[in-house]
Amino acid sequence: MSELTFQVPGMTCGHCEAAVKGEVSKVAGVAGVAVDLTTKIVTVTGDDLQASAIVAAIDEAGFEVVA
Repeated sequence: MSELTFQVPGMTCGHCEAAVKGEVSKVAGVAGVAVDLTTKIVTVTGDDLQASAIVAAIDEAGFEVVA
């Protein structure tokens, strides 16, 4: 099991959290998604995680990952 974290500054509310969790959960290999609205961090756990696929899912939810 591995873990990746992403900075997503545009998230501000529970709806944002639900949208991100919903899209990222669809990505192959993802076992769990945690969103911290205070720090604007999305933590993804799973096997054989593809960062590019997770970034694309966050984008699909309407948010941008920053470095």
